Amino acid sequence: MSDVARVTEISARSPNSFEDAIKVGIDRATQTLRGVTSAWVKEQQVKVGDGKVVEYQVNLLVTFVLE
Repeated sequence: MSDVARVTEISARSPNSFEDAIKVGIDRATQTLRGVTSAWVKEQQVKVGDGKVVEYQVNLLVTFVLE
């Protein structure tokens, strides 16, 4: 039997790091989606305030297997 998967794009933010933003995104995706198998970091960006990085954001392509 072959699996069929779907890919959805999500955005996640963290004040700490890109790695933490990825973790936040994956944690949230797995609360809603069953069968998450992978994620690809499509984009990264930072928000700057007073000359310093104040927020990290990632756009993730999350793959999950359809039941």
